[in-house]
Amino acid sequence: MRLKNPLCATCAALVLTLGGHNAAGADPNVLRICADPNNLPFSDASGNGLENKLAELVAREMGRTVSYVWWAQRRGFIRNTLKAGLCDVVMGVPTQYDPVATTRPYYRSSYVFVSREDRNIDVASLKDPRLRKLKIGVPLFGDDGMSAPPAHALGDQGIVGNVIGYSIYGDYRDAAPPARLIEAVERGDVELAAAWGPLAGYAALNSPVPLRVVSIENTEDFAPLQFSFDISMGVRKGDAALRQRLDDIIAHKGAEIDALLKRYGVPIASKGAR
Repeated sequence: MRLKNPLCATCAALVLTLGGHNAAGADPNVLRICADPNNLPFSDASGNGLENKLAELVAREMGRTVSYVWWAQRRGFIRNTLKAGLCDVVMGVPTQYDPVATTRPYYRSSYVFVSREDRNIDVASLKDPRLRKLKIGVPLFGDDGMSAPPAHALGDQGIVGNVIGYSIYGDYRDAAPPARLIEAVERGDVELAAAWGPLAGYAALNSPVPLRVVSIENTEDFAPLQFSFDISMGVRKGDAALRQRLDDIIAHKGAEIDALLKRYGVPIASKGAR
């Protein structure tokens, strides 16, 4: 497990000491969730995240209670939790994410542009010429600083000197590390950020300054880059019975799930959005 700080090391220790039973010995009355304890708006150890609430909804439908195996969602997360048999469901993964078996999608979202309302920046298109002059924040993934699709699209147009990367891993000792990108917009460190929709939507609901969130447009010219993604739940490959049960719950509780997504400010992309 590649973790850099004492908090993550503590999480690992808790997994090893408290989560040490496999799927075969799991309590049938408990739905075991693999989750990050410090990743709002998706999940946190206090149960305040969107995926915490969704897990509670699913468990209730199954007549179970929820338990968590906490692990930072970065390299090794699936291998050390779901595949290790320590837990049985990851509540949010891209549909068709290969390391797991995914359910039917329960929402589709996209990358968005985020800015302060008082700056009145109405940029939505990746081809807007103002992008060449605005100071733009973009998310970076992984230890090697891999960038998100909007950063690639900007780079393809030669827009690089005014672009600043913010690691979604950040400093794990701080709360919700991915939020640093949005906070840079709030402080005025950058004028515009290209962010994953659920992160930006949640931030807009809770920000101390009004934020503008708009879906990124004109993405088709940057194929095969993809800016919108279906999101599913993930189980171990071969766990067909659990996946079918989750599929049924998603199908029957769609209205409640939609209401939950709305409560967390998740921007919903159309089915045809790329």
